[in-house]
Amino acid sequence: MARKSSLRDFQTYLAGRLSDAAQGHGSSSWLGLDVSGEGWLIDLSDGGEIVQAPQLASVPLTHPWFSGIANVRGNLYAVSDFAAFLDSPPTPRNANARLLLIGARHGSNAALLVSRMLGLKKPENFTAMTADEAFPAWGRQRFADTDGRVWRKLAVRELLADQRFMNIGI
Repeated sequence: MARKSSLRDFQTYLAGRLSDAAQGHGSSSWLGLDVSGEGWLIDLSDGGEIVQAPQLASVPLTHPWFSGIANVRGNLYAVSDFAAFLDSPPTPRNANARLLLIGARHGSNAALLVSRMLGLKKPENFTAMTADEAFPAWGRQRFADTDGRVWRKLAVRELLADQRFMNIGI
């Protein structure tokens, strides 16, 4: 039972931090994501709500990386499997899989399906690396953590403006 209350406390804490970041309060933080074994970072101010991956309604004639439509408390979200979008193996649908509702701040009900959340990260614990010019603009920024692990930083606004991401139809 203690584990459930700890998870509930963490979710409450994280929701508060996300809300503060969205309103421009508090210190700058990033949210760490595991996407097919790769580390990704997203600004808390760009990250929306995190929910356990619900049942998805499939949509015919869409790319394989488009997972479907999710109903989250009466709001419909277009869900993209971020790993599959990156041409990696699809995200396993297990207890760790999460939806990151990324589009609300930018006027889009978009969500990313990711392998798992890796918690809050402090930008001061990362060192900027040279940008990966071969990668699309939304994922060019790279950082190394204190352990030498390389992380990409997701630019949500640029991802939502990417034609490939927005064109789900085959």
